[in-house]
Amino acid sequence: MSGHSKWATTKHKKAIIDSKRAKNFAKLIKGIEVAARTGGPDIDGNPTLFDAIAKAKKNSVPADNIERAIKRGGGLESGGADWQTIMYEGYGPGGVALLIECLSDNRNRAASEVRVAVTRNGGNMADPGSVSYMFNRKGVIIVSKNGGVTEDKVLESVLDAGAEEVNDIGDSFEVVTDPSDLVKVREALQSSGIDYESADSSFLPTLSVPLDAENAAKLFGLIDAIEDLDDVQNVYGNFDVSDEVMAAL
Repeated sequence: MSGHSKWATTKHKKAIIDSKRAKNFAKLIKGIEVAARTGGPDIDGNPTLFDAIAKAKKNSVPADNIERAIKRGGGLESGGADWQTIMYEGYGPGGVALLIECLSDNRNRAASEVRVAVTRNGGNMADPGSVSYMFNRKGVIIVSKNGGVTEDKVLESVLDAGAEEVNDIGDSFEVVTDPSDLVKVREALQSSGIDYESADSSFLPTLSVPLDAENAAKLFGLIDAIEDLDDVQNVYGNFDVSDEVMAAL
């Protein structure tokens, strides 16, 4: 069971209702812009854009904001920024390895702010390549259990489409795929009438570090501080937190 995925799912639900809603909107809009710039503004011909828009809608981003982001990213409207993907590596409490994914138009600002957030909250920056080898790029689809969705039904829908595994992560199922099979597996779920919360390309750890309540609390505080930065899109960690520790936190 993936502790990171459970934390990511919890953060997804929390972001909809807490004071960081506007900042979460900005990250989702930025993702739409980049997808439209990279693959074009045609939603039908750009599956990455399709998934970015679906994720934004799930988080109640207004339709006008989504439409303007598509136009800016696709060059149909002025105002789009030159967003660049930047990866930083580090360590958190308990020896947890962290990958920090940024979308920024200012590398110097992003590097400075990430370093300050990490070092001031119990973490350490790491040299490029010293952490990334512990992660594999994967497609990850989160499917809610709402509506009576069962693991057997999910498995039946996705295995022939190329899914590698299905994990029970509490209130949801995590479907893991090769990145090249993400769209095909997502479409298989849709064809079976199974709704999904998100479909993203992600980094999953090859080996996880178990954390006790003390280190888990410190790590989640560090992740909060990093995710609060405007340039940060995602934080990935190789930690595993038991259900008992998650409940206590």
